[in-house]
Amino acid sequence: MKPVPQATSLRRAPVQRRSAERLTRILDACADLLDEVGYDALSTRAVAQRAGVPIGSVYRFFGNKRQMVDALAQRNLERFTVAVTDRLKESGAEGGWRTAMDVVLDEYLAMKRTAPGFSLVDFGNQIPVGARHAEPNHRVADRLTDLLSGYLSREPDDDLRRTFLIAVETADTLVHLAFRMAPEGDERIIQEAREMLRAYLARVLD
Repeated sequence: MKPVPQATSLRRAPVQRRSAERLTRILDACADLLDEVGYDALSTRAVAQRAGVPIGSVYRFFGNKRQMVDALAQRNLERFTVAVTDRLKESGAEGGWRTAMDVVLDEYLAMKRTAPGFSLVDFGNQIPVGARHAEPNHRVADRLTDLLSGYLSREPDDDLRRTFLIAVETADTLVHLAFRMAPEGDERIIQEAREMLRAYLARVLD
């Protein structure tokens, strides 16, 4: 089964397998409908109908559509983390932080191009939820710090967290620009993003 988020936006975390599968169907339906109708036209009733569950099942997990979308964003982050971790295990330590950076960016681009609803929700970037410390790019930077610190043989201290936050903010801005310029992402802008990230991280990580 694909990862289900233990989201702070969940009213009740699924305990049984059947409940977890229902939550997965709800989030899958939410993602599909975001692509079809957008966030403003999204409704919990439409999600329930698409998922084939009673409306009460949606409200069992979520108080409103914003909480549902935030849970989808957190699931995106979990799936991204799993994909990056698996790729890094395959590549081993060869290539150091440059390999790690390419893996992170490549997996993000893959989700941007293929994951339903991702163009609107991302990791929460388009629909911010929660307090400032929970802003999506902070979530991503903290996750990458914890994930990559061992791979890079670095302490996950405040300096490394700040480094990854700057890298994530920079990549986020440039990737969004690339996808505004072309449906699949303007490769020239994406390459510029890689070069900028390499130059910045070389100064900090080498």
